[in-house]
Amino acid sequence: MSVTKGLEGIVAATSSISSIIDGVLTYRGYDIDNLADHASYEEVAYLLWFGKLPNTTELANLNQQLSDYAPIPEFVVELLRLTPKDANSMAVLRTAVSSLALSDPEANDMNVEANIRKAIRLQAQLPTIIAAFARIRAGKEPVAPKKNVSVAHNFLYMLTGKEPEVIAVEALDKALVLHADHELNASTFAARVTVATLSDIYSGVTSAIGALKGPLHGGANEAVMAMLEDIGSEDNVESYIKNQLDNKKKIMGFGHRVYKNGDPRAKHLMRMSKELGKITGNMKWYNMSIQIDEIVTSSKGLKPNVDFYSASVYTSLEIPRDLFTPIFAISRLSGWTAHILEQFTDNRLIRPRAEYVGPTNQHYVAIEKRS
Repeated sequence: MSVTKGLEGIVAATSSISSIIDGVLTYRGYDIDNLADHASYEEVAYLLWFGKLPNTTELANLNQQLSDYAPIPEFVVELLRLTPKDANSMAVLRTAVSSLALSDPEANDMNVEANIRKAIRLQAQLPTIIAAFARIRAGKEPVAPKKNVSVAHNFLYMLTGKEPEVIAVEALDKALVLHADHELNASTFAARVTVATLSDIYSGVTSAIGALKGPLHGGANEAVMAMLEDIGSEDNVESYIKNQLDNKKKIMGFGHRVYKNGDPRAKHLMRMSKELGKITGNMKWYNMSIQIDEIVTSSKGLKPNVDFYSASVYTSLEIPRDLFTPIFAISRLSGWTAHILEQFTDNRLIRPRAEYVGPTNQHYVAIEKRS
């Protein structure tokens, strides 16, 4: 029995949802560049769930369901009020999503149609949960979701209590499209492992959120912004990054296990970071990011991944740093639930083996004779 640490290169499932072949990311066969340039997040979510882009009627129906399902149960709001204000935002999201199952009469219904409805409900309610928690901890009242607007628009509206700028909605919508799915990543694998036991969709998504919380997965964008804030100014970039490299410290937001020639999603967020910097009149974070990119790429041959420029995009949108990963969860929810639905259609318990490296030939010794 051979062991592959981290399951690198191991094919653990077949899937028709997304692929990464020769550095090209596709959703259901559509190149990510094509979708990022033309599709809304709602179109992408429909594509992931149903295997095709929606027509006008299908998209309108989905938008209506997302609008209808966006309010969250009052007991979940009360749970958020009882949460410590300094609680980790991903831990709060994990707990709140788990609690949603308590009031869903379809929570344990494994019918395909019921699971699709739950996927749409979760997609609608995650932004509401995150925005409500952000406002409550700031001493403000939650803002009720707005009717008949996009997921990106609604989140920014509920977070700030005011109508977002068009460019802000466009930027967030593009980020949601780019993060929606990514083959068998850690959080998606966690979701599929959970539901492969025939557990429910809420359990699968809760598992996925737990995996996304880690800094080697979803938390990387927060770490990028923490680094930018630590550097402080454009004048400090070169000395800071070279010192990190000389001391063999990891530069967050660079490199990716499955991309050897660069993450295809990064360029879209790089352009959006520049555009937002110009509009807001603050090019600092973009300029610092470009400097870091050039130094790390030339020194180490590592290129930025999707997390690197998403940090400056979200900061330009005045989104608090600890909400970066929850926003990632809003987007990846469509991918998680698409994979959960796919797992249910041809399920087999996911149960790998482990190579035992512990002691052998041990014999029980009565407790009074143990040293």
